Amino acid sequence: MKLSLLDTAIVLAYLAGVFVLAQWVSREKGGHEKTAKDYFLAGKALPWWAIGASLIAANISAEQIIGMSGSGYALGLAIASYEWMAAATLLVVGKFFLPVFLRNGIYTMPQFLEERYGNRIRTLMAVFWLGLYVFVNLTSIVWLGSIAVAQVTGMDQMLALTLLGLFALAYQLYGGLKAVALTDIVQVTLLVLGGLLVAGLTLSKIGDGAGVLAGWNKLMAAHPEHFHMILSPDNPHYKDLPGIGVLLGGLWVMHVSYWGFNQYIIQRALAAKDLKEAQKGIVFAAALKIILPVIVVVPGIAAVMLSPGLKRSDDAYPAMMALLPPGVLGLVFAALVAAIVASLASKINSVATIFTLDFYAKHRPQADERRLVRVGRIAAAVAIVVAIATARPLIGGFDQGFQYIQEYTGFFTPGIVVIFLFGLFWKRTNEAGALAAAVGSFLLSIALKLAWPELPFVNRVGVVFVLAALLAAAVSLATPSGEGRDRIRHDGVSYATAPAWNIAALAVLAILIALYAAFW
Repeated sequence: MKLSLLDTAIVLAYLAGVFVLAQWVSREKGGHEKTAKDYFLAGKALPWWAIGASLIAANISAEQIIGMSGSGYALGLAIASYEWMAAATLLVVGKFFLPVFLRNGIYTMPQFLEERYGNRIRTLMAVFWLGLYVFVNLTSIVWLGSIAVAQVTGMDQMLALTLLGLFALAYQLYGGLKAVALTDIVQVTLLVLGGLLVAGLTLSKIGDGAGVLAGWNKLMAAHPEHFHMILSPDNPHYKDLPGIGVLLGGLWVMHVSYWGFNQYIIQRALAAKDLKEAQKGIVFAAALKIILPVIVVVPGIAAVMLSPGLKRSDDAYPAMMALLPPGVLGLVFAALVAAIVASLASKINSVATIFTLDFYAKHRPQADERRLVRVGRIAAAVAIVVAIATARPLIGGFDQGFQYIQEYTGFFTPGIVVIFLFGLFWKRTNEAGALAAAVGSFLLSIALKLAWPELPFVNRVGVVFVLAALLAAAVSLATPSGEGRDRIRHDGVSYATAPAWNIAALAVLAILIALYAAFW
C-alpha cells in the first residue's frame, strides 16, 4: 500500500492544519499569563460540543480502530458491546457522578480520593494511574497506531511510532487541555467521515457494485457467526466475551471505571462551564458511541471476506485501507492519524495534570502558576519519551492489542469502582476500607487467574468487584469511621436533569435495546 501524491498532500494538510488550529485556540488575551487552571482544565470554560467531541477523540484511537477491527475480524460484532454499553454508562456518569464532582470543585480523581478518604489513598492511586497511562495506554496507542502508519506509508515502524508521539506532544504542549479539546471537534468529524468511508466502500466491494446494503446482507449471509452480540458457551471466543455475562457482569464494572473515574476521560467534563454544559456533552458523546461500531468493527468483519487468512487480527483495518482509491485513502489515513494523535495528546495532558497537581504542587505549595505550567510541560515530554522507548517490548508481542489492554486493566478496575462508588454514596466507608479494596482487587484478580484460568476475564472482573466490595465494607465497619476526613459535600447536589437531556437519554437507551434485540 502506497500513498499517492494527492494522499500525501491531504495528510500533510491535516497535520499542518491541526497544529496551527491548536496554537490559535490556545492563545491568551493580551497581558494574561497562562495559569494551571488554563493549562490543565481549559480555564473551566469548555462548551458541551467540545466536551462530547473530546470524550470520543480521547477514547477512540489506535487501540479502538486497529484493535477493535482486529477483534471484529476474530470474533465479530460482539466486540461492539464495548461501544454500546459505554453509551449507557455515560448516561449514568452524567446523571449521578458529575453533580458531586462539580459541586466539590474536583479537578483530578486522586484529589477526590484525598478529599473523601485521606492522603495515602490519593498517593497510591496517583502512582497507579501514572504507571497505567504511560506503560499501558500510551504504549498501546503509539504501537498500534504505528502498525497502520508503517503499512500505509512503508515507513519503518519505530520511526512511525516516534513521529506520532512527538507530533502529539508538540501540538498540545503550549495550550494543554484547551488545545486538545477545542481541536477535537475537527478530529472527531474527520474520524467519523473517514470511518464511514472505509465501512461503506468495503461493504460496496462485497456487494459487487450493488450497494452498501447488498454488501451487508451478503456479509451476514456468508458469516452469520460474526453477527451475534451474545456469544454461546461453545463459541471459541466465549472466554473473551462470555455471553450474557457481558450484559450483566464485569463489563459494567470496567465501563464505570473507565468513563466515570478515569482522569483522562472525566477531565473534559470537569473542565465544563457548569453542570448542565457537562451533562449535554456527556449525552452527545453517548449518541456518538452508538455509531462507532460501524467505524471500528464493521471493517474488521468485512476483512473476513475481503482479506481472509490474515496472519494477525490487528492487520484487518490496514488491509481494508489498502483497497481504497487515491484521495479517499489519504482522507481515511488522515482520520486514523487524527484519532491516534488526539488520544495520545489527551493521555499526555492527563499524565501532566496528575503529576503536577497531585505530586509536585502538594510538595511545592509555594510554586507559582508559571512554574506549575512549566512542570506540566516537562512531565508531558518525559511521559511520551518513556512510552516511545517501551512500546515494542511491552505491546509488540500481542495479537489482539485491544483485548490485552482490557485484560491487564481488569486486575485493578474492580477495586477502583468500589473505592469511588462507596466514596460517593456510602458515608461509612473509610480510608482503611478503600485501601483494602485497592490492594485486594489486585491480589484477588491474580489469585483467581491462577486458580481458575478458564474463567473469562470479564466474569473475573465481576466476581472480584463483589469480593472487593465486601472486603471494603467489612474493613470499614471493623475500623474507626475516620469522621472528619471526609470533606466531600453533598449539600446542594441535585440529580435532577433537564427534560431535553432526559429525552435524549431515553432515545439512546431505546436504540441500544433495539440493537441488542436485532443482533442477539
